Amino acid sequence: MLLTFLIKPILYFTLSMNPMQEINLDNKIIPESIKKEALEALSFYPELYDTAVEFKFKDNIKKSTMQAQPRFASFFKSKNNREYIILISRKIQIEGEEFTMDDIPSDVKVGWIGHELGHVLDYSHRTNMGMLIFGMKYIFSSAHIKEVERAADTFAISHGMGDYILKTKNFILDNANLSEKYKERIRRLYISPEEVMELINENKVHEEPEITGEKE
Repeated sequence: MLLTFLIKPILYFTLSMNPMQEINLDNKIIPESIKKEALEALSFYPELYDTAVEFKFKDNIKKSTMQAQPRFASFFKSKNNREYIILISRKIQIEGEEFTMDDIPSDVKVGWIGHELGHVLDYSHRTNMGMLIFGMKYIFSSAHIKEVERAADTFAISHGMGDYILKTKNFILDNANLSEKYKERIRRLYISPEEVMELINENKVHEEPEITGEKE
């Protein structure tokens, strides 16, 4: 049955720590062109030290710039041994406008990657059955899409990435070249810049977001 649980509060690290010490490069595959941004984002997620993650460019990702998912070959392993892949679109086409990763500011890329790592952290707590249920709901329920996208944002913010998430949202919402239709989708499904600022300034994120799904 579906259970609702609240993950334990995260451990915040002091700025004096070397973030690179918290990243296991033996199980991370990162293209050189985004290595700087990926390592920066990964430094905020020490829980993913033992989690295998590959960042991989793809020619086209429907309706997305990046997409995190379990690697199919590892799907039926235990959740502790599951591997993940973050697909990154080589060319980003939004309502007729085309971008590449080179057109996007570095901090915005860090925020985008941090959001996807929020999904990976979410998935890492789910059983295989929970992931199947998650996938079906994501396909058929727009309300579920909103829930999990906002959860990924909240994971990133709670891990200290609020400034990066804010820059990513402002890059999209303040971009005159992007259509209002696309911006409205972002406003509808994701945490707003105002909410991000509220969470940062009032220090209201003390625990991980609530995740609905089957747990062990």
